[in-house]
Amino acid sequence: MLALRNISKTFPGVKALSNVQLTVYAGEVHALMGENGAGKSTLMKILSGAYTADPGAECRIAGEPVAFGGPAAAREHGIAVIYQELSLAPNLSVAENIYLGRHLHRHGMVDRAAMASACEATLARLGADFTPATPVHTLSIAQRQLVEIARAVHFETRILVMDEPTTPLSTRETDRLFALIRQLRAEGMAIIYISHRMAEIDELADRVTVLRDGCFVGTLERDNLSRAALVKMMVGRDLSGFYTKTHGGTRAGEIMLSVRNMSDGRRVRPCSFDLRAGEVLGLAGLVGAGRTELARLIFGADARSDGAVFVAGTPLAITGPRQAIDAGIAYLTEDRKLQGLFLDQSVHENINLIVAARDALRGGRLNRASARQRTAQAIRALGIRVAHPQVNVGALSGGNQQKVMLSRLLETRPRVLILDEPTRGVDIGAKAEIYRLVDELARSGVAVLLISSELPEVVGLCDRVLVMREGELVGEVAGCADAAGMQERIIALATGAGGDTQHSTLH
Repeated sequence: MLALRNISKTFPGVKALSNVQLTVYAGEVHALMGENGAGKSTLMKILSGAYTADPGAECRIAGEPVAFGGPAAAREHGIAVIYQELSLAPNLSVAENIYLGRHLHRHGMVDRAAMASACEATLARLGADFTPATPVHTLSIAQRQLVEIARAVHFETRILVMDEPTTPLSTRETDRLFALIRQLRAEGMAIIYISHRMAEIDELADRVTVLRDGCFVGTLERDNLSRAALVKMMVGRDLSGFYTKTHGGTRAGEIMLSVRNMSDGRRVRPCSFDLRAGEVLGLAGLVGAGRTELARLIFGADARSDGAVFVAGTPLAITGPRQAIDAGIAYLTEDRKLQGLFLDQSVHENINLIVAARDALRGGRLNRASARQRTAQAIRALGIRVAHPQVNVGALSGGNQQKVMLSRLLETRPRVLILDEPTRGVDIGAKAEIYRLVDELARSGVAVLLISSELPEVVGLCDRVLVMREGELVGEVAGCADAAGMQERIIALATGAGGDTQHSTLH
C-alpha cells in the first residue's frame, strides 16, 4: 500500500532524516518506533503533506508514484493522520467535524442534515455511542478520538497514521481502541502505529520499523519481535539494567514525609502514609483513582478540606506551592506542557525560573553568570540534547522537555520529590536516564513518591507500592523479586478484585 524510499529532510543546520525507507502493506499494523528526536514525526509530516522531502525522495501508494503538494493532496490519496493533539473543532457537531474542510452545501448553505445523515452508517459501523448531531465539546477524549477515526473511515482512508493514541485513555478505553484497530486491519486498512509502549507493540504490531537519529535502522517481522532487540535498535546499546535500584529502600533513613488524613472532601478520601529518606514509594491505581489529586493536595496546589503534612517530623502550614517548595517538597506535574513548562521561553530561563532569587546580586539584580553556570551544569548532568541553552523549550522532544523540568525542580534541592507520570510520552533512552536519576536521588537521601500508570515501571523502581481506588488508599504491596506477582496484586487492589482485606497493611 505504501512505499517510501530515500526520504531525507534538511532544516537549517539540522539533518532531520537521512535516506529513510518504509514499506507498509494493506491489512497490517506497522509500528514505527524510535527515541524522541529519531525522526518519526518528521517522516509522518512528509507523508501527510505538511513537510516537503528533500529532492530524490520517492513515494508510491498502491504501486503508483505520487507527489504531495500539501495536506489536501495527501488526503485525496487516502492518507489520514491522527495526532496526539486531536484536530477537532469542539464548538461544532460530530458530523461537521467529520466533514471539516469538505462541508456539503445546498443552495449555497452548509447542509448539516445531509452531513448528519451521511455519517450515521460510519458511526454505527465503529460502534459509536453518540450521534452525528452531538457537540464535540461534550465528548470524552476517547470519544473525540473515535470522531477522528470516523472521519478517516468515512472518506475511505487507505493509510491511517496513529501517533501515541492511547496516551490519554484509560485501560478500558484502550481495549476498545485496540478492538477497533483490529477491525480496520481486517477490513484492509494499512495502519502506521507510533508508540513508546512495548506492551502495545507486543499486542498489535505485525511488523516494526525503527528509526534512530534520523536514519533507518531496520524492520522486524512479527516472529522476530523481542523487547530486547527493539530497545537495542532504538538506543544503539543494551539496556539490560533498565530498572536500576541500588538505593537503600525501606532500610533507609528517617521518616521524611508524613501525610495524615489528607482529603479534599470530593475526589480524595482521608489518606495517610509515611515515606522515608532514600526510599522510592510508588502510588498506583487506575485512571481516575485520585493519585494526582492526592499529590496536588500534598503540594498545596489544590485546597484540602482536611489533613496534615509533616516533613522530617515538622508540621507544615501549606497554603500553596511556595510553602511546599520552601519546606523542601518538589512536584513534577503530569502535564508538562500546560502546567510545567513555559514553552515559549528558553531552556536557560526554564531551568532558572524558581531559584533565580536565591543567588541574586545586591539590589535584587539577577546573577547572570551563576544562572549560565547552573544551566550548563544541568544540561551536562541530565544529558539534555539541545543545540544552545537559548533554544525555546517548545522546540525540544518530549524526553528533553521532561529533563528540563526535572532540572528546574532539582535546583530547589528537595528533600521530598513527587514525580507524577515522569516518563509519559518519553522515549526508551530518556526513560532509562530518568530511572537512573531517580535511583541516584534516592541513594543521596531524597524521599521519592512515584506516580505511574506503567506497572513494570512501578514494580521495577519502587521499594513499596501504595494502591488507590476511588480516591482511597486500599492497600500496600511490598517490593519483592516476583515482579509478575507484584503486578497481579497491584491490579487486584486497583480493580477491587482482591477485596479490601489489605487495608491493614497501610501505615
